[in-house]
Amino acid sequence: MENNYSKVLDVIKPNYYPEIFPYSKFPVSQFDNITLPYDLPEDIWITDTTFRDGQQSMESFSVEQIEKIFKMLHVLDNNNGLIRQAEFFMYSDRDRRALEKCQALGYRFPEITGWTRPNIDDIKLAKECGVKETGILMSSSDYHIFQKLNKNRNQAFSLYLSAVEKALEYGIIPRCHLEDTTRADIFGFVIPLVKAINEMGNQAGIKIKFRICDTLGVGKPFNGHKLPRSVPGLMYYIKNVAGLDSSQLEWHGHNDYYYCTANSTAAWMYGASSVSTTLLGIGERTGNCPMESMLVEYHQLKTPKNKINFEQLNDVVLFFEKEFGYKIHSKMPFLGTEFNSTSAGIHADGIMKNESIYNSFDSKKIFDKSIRIVVNQYSGVAGISGWINLNYNLKEAARVHKKDKRISLVKDLVDAEYEKGRKTSLSDSEMKRIVESIFGDIFERQDVFNKQKTEYK
Repeated sequence: MENNYSKVLDVIKPNYYPEIFPYSKFPVSQFDNITLPYDLPEDIWITDTTFRDGQQSMESFSVEQIEKIFKMLHVLDNNNGLIRQAEFFMYSDRDRRALEKCQALGYRFPEITGWTRPNIDDIKLAKECGVKETGILMSSSDYHIFQKLNKNRNQAFSLYLSAVEKALEYGIIPRCHLEDTTRADIFGFVIPLVKAINEMGNQAGIKIKFRICDTLGVGKPFNGHKLPRSVPGLMYYIKNVAGLDSSQLEWHGHNDYYYCTANSTAAWMYGASSVSTTLLGIGERTGNCPMESMLVEYHQLKTPKNKINFEQLNDVVLFFEKEFGYKIHSKMPFLGTEFNSTSAGIHADGIMKNESIYNSFDSKKIFDKSIRIVVNQYSGVAGISGWINLNYNLKEAARVHKKDKRISLVKDLVDAEYEKGRKTSLSDSEMKRIVESIFGDIFERQDVFNKQKTEYK
């Protein structure tokens, strides 16, 4: 396709922003103090790249594993369209068989989309696979254009427009993945490219989508931060200067600097309808934005029409551990075994008075994860009595008070474990053995115990 070079600020020497990205140091935060307005779209949603970006960081998924995960995504979404799309590789026989299996399920959500490189053969493959939409890789920073593609900006510009032209010819909606946007020349390359492609879409009567990729996780969510690292600035200027609708704009972030959830939220807040995620945050290096974090974030901004089946995520955790040997950190928010646990005696004391003191939402109701007390050398009598009351599910009148003399005996046995050099917390089975050595089986006989009033001095 013939390129109008005047739309691109071509350069002889690539711009690597050395003042922002000095390779021998951490990236530098620079501010222009420009305040941009919030622009939260009426309709916001999530897309999934577990089978594409996520799978690249792990062993290859089997056809059966992909189908199972896809079914879990569907159950999790519960026909909300909040988890709107899932993208698939299409290169190998296994990829295509998995795609066909998932297509045969006939789900409306998540919609199945593809992923291709910007070449004619890949676009043709997407057509053969019957996807209605495909992502197309479009490296946007000079780091990638000059060093990875070995091209200049005009050559890359022409390559990308040719790929879009072929997708439109085949009746496929292009989703342009602007890789490494947070290190790119936004006004000199990115916006001219977006404007040119958007005009092609307008002429074809199609709303082409643009995925803004924070490939190295260097984006910042703060208003007043300078481009190209500013997520508010990227959303605002690309949307408004290029004349896009919010529905055409998507954010894809990585977690290299711990900002992936904050950056994804900022993308919503400043104009993008869509954010890209993976289950459990799997992905290259530090991973992608975890889907579960954005499902929770969505509920702090909007209300879904149907209940999101958060408890399905517990099955996802078990599936990844069983099938791939992938274990999440015990303190991972929302899904870790200890995300809502405490070992501090003073915290345990507060939980037994009212669990909302140290639990910001009803984790049992939403995630099917009861609040937990873990006993260690710092738990004290309050932590131990709290553990007993929670683990034996004792009702108010039957609860064991921290001043019960038997609790002190249990504490002595716990302390003895640490005097011998123990470093780890006691497991629930260990605590059960210790507690019942002092209390006997009284807690197992609820019908008797619930009639008693614990005596203490």
